[in-house]
Amino acid sequence: MAKVKILRWARALTGSGHFFQECLSVLGELDDVDLFLDKAASEGVRMDRQEFKLPPATRLFRDTTASAAYHTLILAPATSNTVAKCVVGISDTLVTNVFAQAGKCRLPAIVFACDTAPELETDAPKGMVKVYPREIDLKNTERLKSFESAVVVESLEDLRTALGRRRHELHG
Repeated sequence: MAKVKILRWARALTGSGHFFQECLSVLGELDDVDLFLDKAASEGVRMDRQEFKLPPATRLFRDTTASAAYHTLILAPATSNTVAKCVVGISDTLVTNVFAQAGKCRLPAIVFACDTAPELETDAPKGMVKVYPREIDLKNTERLKSFESAVVVESLEDLRTALGRRRHELHG
């Protein structure tokens, strides 16, 4: 693997259908990204036959390990399952392992949690669907907000704002 000369964004993508396409489009606004797809995200991209344009400097990793230098982890979108695992420290997938390692290295993480309200609408392959996150899902999202280096966002606008803030911290 080539030696990394600059710090990069580490972007982890889970298989959540909630804001899946929109989060992929936000990826196009970043340079120097390593994209980590868990099995469900790889499957989701394949099943939906979604086409998205990756920035030229993007490196793609699927369920493998890789070492690289990062300044920020972006986990968007994050399923309730992924959020729960992050909250209790389970790192048994590529994405949750990247999150755990970011925490151990005190790297900032921006997490777009999907289950943030008692009632949501999400885009499914056959149209919009109402979902009702469980109380435990909502509590886990709140717990994640208390993590030292994690910023939990609840909308695309919040995601863009958090990314802008982080860019400003990095580049002034």
